Amino acid sequence: MGTEKHLIWLDCDFGTDDAAALLCAHGAASLEILGISTLAGNVEAHKTFRNALRLNRLLGADYPVYPGAEAPLVYPAEPGYRFHGENGLGGVELPLPDRWETPAEKAWDALYRTAAAHPGALELIATGPLTNVALALNLHPELQKLLRRIVIMGGAAVGGNKTPAAEFNIYSDPHAAKIVFEAGIPLTMCGLDVTNKAWFSETELARVGACGTPAARFFAESLKTPLQASGQGTVRLHDVTAVLFVSNPELFTGQLAGVRVETRSALTRGKTVTDLWSDQKFPSRNAFVVLGVDRPAFVRRVSELVCSLKAVEN
Repeated sequence: MGTEKHLIWLDCDFGTDDAAALLCAHGAASLEILGISTLAGNVEAHKTFRNALRLNRLLGADYPVYPGAEAPLVYPAEPGYRFHGENGLGGVELPLPDRWETPAEKAWDALYRTAAAHPGALELIATGPLTNVALALNLHPELQKLLRRIVIMGGAAVGGNKTPAAEFNIYSDPHAAKIVFEAGIPLTMCGLDVTNKAWFSETELARVGACGTPAARFFAESLKTPLQASGQGTVRLHDVTAVLFVSNPELFTGQLAGVRVETRSALTRGKTVTDLWSDQKFPSRNAFVVLGVDRPAFVRRVSELVCSLKAVEN
């Protein structure tokens, strides 16, 4: 395990697995969270912003949180209530901080300002639709040279979970994803190819909850909603894979590939077309596509991180 310190920015549409990803990022000694931005995705934008504040309170943290896009660039938002509940946190109610306000600075401007203060060092972990990131790149073209890399949870080399062809985050805003994938920034794609292998069983989830800390209980309780929705007795920690790829890359395998995003076809809207297994290749390999994970080690590491958190009693 490396000892390098990673300066990270989290861009999230705070649903249940985004929340789990933040818990893991907070617990990882190798990660320093410089800011959090929120947007519409799993639930509406005003809910994701407040969920970030609620998690700040749970963790006893004071991460800067900035509101972002209220809808995709072109299509209307389509929340994922079935897997995340109406409130985005699986129906678990967390209190807001006693004092809070909505910053005037928007997500895309705050991200650029932070990247400019740490040129070449900031790593962006995006676990929702890529609307905020695309807007940041369009409004601040120099951001392309400032970010160290972007690690996204989204896409799939094969299949989908929103449609047979597309994963939810990329389907939600394919036009934004196209901008991000073609920006020329080093990019890692933690898509369904790996996230479908990064699951917890009901027993493993309960074992974390039995740690007894507020954060561990929240982790276990909030993830019951997607576990039940899966109908398989398991819950996939999609967004956690992107965080652990940065903190614990030794758990994962993958390949460089050319990846492009389909925006025009109704049938394949949001498909991440890769050349991994095709005879015909794209002119450039623009993304590292994560394909495998050591699941037992993943479960152990997530469990360690969550159970280590000394959160605030609510």
